[in-house]
Amino acid sequence: MRLGVNIDHIATIREARGGLEPEPAFAVLLAESSGADAIVAHLREDRRHINDEDIFILKGVVRTRFNLEMSIAPEIISIACKVKPDQATLVPEKRQELTTEGGLDIVANLDKIRKSVKKLSACGIEVSLFIDPVKAQITAAKKTGARMIELHTGSYANAGTKSEVTKRLNELKSAVNFAKSCRLEVFAGHGLNYNNVTKISTIKGITELNIGHAIISRSVFVGLGKAIKEMRDLIG
Repeated sequence: MRLGVNIDHIATIREARGGLEPEPAFAVLLAESSGADAIVAHLREDRRHINDEDIFILKGVVRTRFNLEMSIAPEIISIACKVKPDQATLVPEKRQELTTEGGLDIVANLDKIRKSVKKLSACGIEVSLFIDPVKAQITAAKKTGARMIELHTGSYANAGTKSEVTKRLNELKSAVNFAKSCRLEVFAGHGLNYNNVTKISTIKGITELNIGHAIISRSVFVGLGKAIKEMRDLIG
């Protein structure tokens, strides 16, 4: 299984002091040499961590696959078409949220999302859609023309009892199977950490897990390289 490492919170630390360090591009070099299969960064509309300059620098530095998380705001779509990351993952975005909460509602916004997918695809960018593990959303995702989806694992990560964990795992397994029947490539992520990732990694049909906060948090104590290697060992 592939591992995508989200480096947003390298930039979060930098922005805490408004300075130049730590530099996200340096994190890319270390992450890739430590086993990351992709680098993920989210250019949010409020630029709270990763900024425009970062995105252009990352495009020139990443040697694996550059996955740009983004909203469908016209300004952000325009920037993506200039940068041309290997992949764009479309996510919902609210200014007041601490992190992305829930998946895109493609059913309610099919036309807008389909137009965004078409524009990004025309620029040679592969498009993935971040959605909840719900059949209706998967069906709608297929209609947009996107080839990939990323299943939101937040409900599983936040499950408080064994029975709820089992329920959420079964939902994800069912969603993966349905998505594969629709000929969609399936990624997964959100809230995954060193304690809960193993069960997700055993679900057949998921080709990549995208993880950021847990890895950056652990790197504070053991270093980024070791944190990534430990996660790689867990997911196989």
